[in-house]
Amino acid sequence: MFLKHSATGKCVEVLSLGDLFNPKHAQLVGRFHAGEELQDPEHFVKVDLEFPSGEALPRCWLDAHYRDETLKR
Repeated sequence: MFLKHSATGKCVEVLSLGDLFNPKHAQLVGRFHAGEELQDPEHFVKVDLEFPSGEALPRCWLDAHYRDETLKR
């Protein structure tokens, strides 16, 4: 899966989809897609990433407590 790094606008290939979908993990492993050379994997903070369209990542991927208020009702 490819996402966009918000600060730089560069494309990031996500190498650890489990970390992306797990709201308890604040970081994931990925690599920039720039140039013809394969870049080295590095850690990215999930809040610094967005979909290529500019849309934010779903809250359920970022916040483990996103439903707490709903469940208290």
